Amino acid sequence: MHIGFIGSGRMASALLEGILRADVAKAADIFVTDRVPAAAEDLEKRTGARARATNAEVAKASNILILCVKPVDVPEALKEAGDLTGKLLVSIAAGVPLRRLRVNAPGKPRLIRVMPNTPVLVGHGAAAYAAGDGVTDADLAVVDRIFGATGVVVRVKEELLNAVTGLSGSGPGFVYTVIESLADGGVLMGLNRETALRLAAQTVLGAAAMVLETGLHPAQLRDHVTSPGGTTIAGLEALEKAGLRVAMIAAVRAATERSAQLGAAD
Repeated sequence: MHIGFIGSGRMASALLEGILRADVAKAADIFVTDRVPAAAEDLEKRTGARARATNAEVAKASNILILCVKPVDVPEALKEAGDLTGKLLVSIAAGVPLRRLRVNAPGKPRLIRVMPNTPVLVGHGAAAYAAGDGVTDADLAVVDRIFGATGVVVRVKEELLNAVTGLSGSGPGFVYTVIESLADGGVLMGLNRETALRLAAQTVLGAAAMVLETGLHPAQLRDHVTSPGGTTIAGLEALEKAGLRVAMIAAVRAATERSAQLGAAD
């Protein structure tokens, strides 16, 4: 298996390191390039992958290509790659649907579109993918292994990727605001900023781990820490009065709708 990266930024770096950790491919069988040559050269030094000067060189050397460029750069990047017939093209370009990849990709590659999020950078990502026509079970297994090595990965229909973008793509931004707000509350009550922020971040991390590792519904876990007449129920009453639940749902809806708008713009 030979894997090529078109684009050598932070997301490409995280995915490449995940590939090496999961032993999906050896460093010597991974090829990288970037419009800024120094980026590919740095990735080569850090991981042992092989830097190449052009997209075409990487495409020729690889049977799996991972497209890690900005959405606006997709047409030119694919044009420079040359004929991709017979190859698997995996795109993480946000908002670029399979139909646009199909139009811009020279030849007839097999296509998979993935929506990862930024916590991929620390090994706790949430990614979803949609497969185009002709994709094989082996192709799906490779994508599962690559993105599974950097967090959680699920397969969905392409029309649901906008919802994925609204939830897990934009979600970290919403959660950072929650963490900041929790810390502000701690500061209001007398904690210093550093302590409050550390406790808030760890509290969110721990609560998320409880959901994933126990398999229990969040409402069940919430009940475990909500004693009659206690502190948690008093805080929950304040959250309900402030409309936190409705605000979070509205945030996912707004982000989803914006993702659909961007994807529809050709």
